[in-house]
Amino acid sequence: MITLPGLIDPHVHLRDPGQTHKEDFFTGTQAALAGGFTTVIDMPNNLDPITTADKLREKIKNARGKIVSDLGFHFGSLGENMEEFEKVQNEVVGLKIYLNQTTGNFIVTPEVFHKIAKAWPIGKPILVHAEADVLEQILQIGYETKQRIHVCHISSQKELEIIIQAKEKKQNVTCGVTPHHLFLTEKDGEELGPYGKMKPYLKSQSDVDFLWKNLVSIDCIESDHAPHAKKEKQGNNPPFGVPGLETTLPLLLTAVSEDRLTIDDIKRLCHDGAAKIFGIQTDPESKIEIAEEEEWTIENDKLFTKCGWTPFDGWKVKGKVKRVFLRGTNVFEDGKILVEPGFGKIIV
Repeated sequence: MITLPGLIDPHVHLRDPGQTHKEDFFTGTQAALAGGFTTVIDMPNNLDPITTADKLREKIKNARGKIVSDLGFHFGSLGENMEEFEKVQNEVVGLKIYLNQTTGNFIVTPEVFHKIAKAWPIGKPILVHAEADVLEQILQIGYETKQRIHVCHISSQKELEIIIQAKEKKQNVTCGVTPHHLFLTEKDGEELGPYGKMKPYLKSQSDVDFLWKNLVSIDCIESDHAPHAKKEKQGNNPPFGVPGLETTLPLLLTAVSEDRLTIDDIKRLCHDGAAKIFGIQTDPESKIEIAEEEEWTIENDKLFTKCGWTPFDGWKVKGKVKRVFLRGTNVFEDGKILVEPGFGKIIV
């Protein structure tokens, strides 16, 4: 057994409220605990986007009685709600802005992003979905407005090169990467069909290799847990996104067994980095116990996520979460959730 701090995932889509047929706060936080995550941060692109203090507070109220892990929230903007920014400062972890197409088409232009960055109070980070075509421009806007910019789910060599250059210039920028962009390529996407459709898209093997070779320049791992019902993925216009909360850690532990990573790398990428970037205070009694040598197979029908599938179905992995403690209470053991809905706390 090895012990790690309870992991932090700063980027999940729990679909609640509005699309709870895909996931809800209870099933999503169950999946978090099963994956070793004691804290997750939910994104604002709900069916009705979270762009006002009233919508945010209703979402928080809705979550309180359902969660079994700790949960925080990011706020959203299309540039028309800047009067709301001050109202939510003490209730959110960050501000999420989309500069490229994704679920919900919740997109702004770089010009609107500039106005948002000028209006957002300095302090809590602005998270961006900004792919290679706009990334350099967005980082320059962040620099001009003195904002902390966190680039979500980088997926290509070009994107990481831009971020490395920005860091060398002492710009206040951090970045995260998803497991699917580390463990899958565009060839896997072709084989997976709609179950491999995501944004950013899967990239080439050379892009994946570059991400692995430069992990030291990546600040955290984020699952971008984005569940959709199977019937939606099998429809005429499959939505973007894949679930990831329950598969992130086993994939990384398997990489440790293959000498591609160390346990210290996992701690940095799945706990320390997110805690530092987003100012998350974690309890030292929140921890996970892992059977590092246990070999098992990821299977769709053994997941807690309501969507009931993963692009990693059938993968053989090494390393399994056995027990999870949240603030000293044993909340998960041997595949079972041990606490009632509402045990988790809302964090900011």
